[in-house]
Amino acid sequence: MNKPETMVSICCVTYNHGKYIAEALEGFLMQKTNFNFEILVGEDCSTDNTRNIVQDYCLKYPGRIRMVTDEVNVGSIKNQVRIFDQAKGKYIAMCDGDDYWVDPLKLQKQVDFMECHEDSVICCHYSRVIDEDGEVVYVHPEPVGLEFAYEDILIGKKEETRICSLMLQNKEAINQISSQEWYHKTFGADTFLKLYALARQNGKIYVLPEVMSVYRLHRNGVWSMIDAKLRKRRMISDFNIMINNFEYSSVYRKKLLNIYIKEFLLFDLRNLNIDKAINTLLTLA
Repeated sequence: MNKPETMVSICCVTYNHGKYIAEALEGFLMQKTNFNFEILVGEDCSTDNTRNIVQDYCLKYPGRIRMVTDEVNVGSIKNQVRIFDQAKGKYIAMCDGDDYWVDPLKLQKQVDFMECHEDSVICCHYSRVIDEDGEVVYVHPEPVGLEFAYEDILIGKKEETRICSLMLQNKEAINQISSQEWYHKTFGADTFLKLYALARQNGKIYVLPEVMSVYRLHRNGVWSMIDAKLRKRRMISDFNIMINNFEYSSVYRKKLLNIYIKEFLLFDLRNLNIDKAINTLLTLA
């Protein structure tokens, strides 16, 4: 079988990552593969020096790195969508501009796995988590291979599938998610991307038992350092988007109801979101 001209499109979304973007780009450039890959950086009109750094790398590595941008800020989801639209690879490898890769064979290992496993819709791997000072706050001591089906992601089972580890098939399901109105209202867009890809294809997410990326916790992250109450509100919003836009059996309806009662109902009641709580309960009843 002939290899596609571009096997992997590395898609990097970045905004105000001036402290970190060079490390992300170096992680892309160090990849050793027996196939061609492209590097697409969605730069969303940062107010720091992120764009200048990306432009410098584009000049230093002509033809290897391409910046995708506009004159106005479009937000993280539209920024992601526009680089997906330009991705030519058979596979898409994702990594935000504040995270980075540490294994030069990461792409090769993931492609080799996916080429040998036809049911592999998404391939991930373990990540090391660090804080703003670069100190390790989490790394799994004994990585083992994992696999998740659609229903697993639906009920929140997604260990070690962080976006900086994610490689997925560049198929129609990926291109069509941008047409879903609900997708543009999500906060955990990567979770919905996994759900949507699995819902549209009969396959699984596999997690390779190796640490090959670093996920960074910092105060400007969408999830990592935000106020606990705001985080909970975002989680509840995403939960309701999910239960209203994805299919599930009666068995998983009950599981989702239990998740809402255990994790979110009390918060909604304490914050006087009575109507929202009732609507969620009725949806899952």
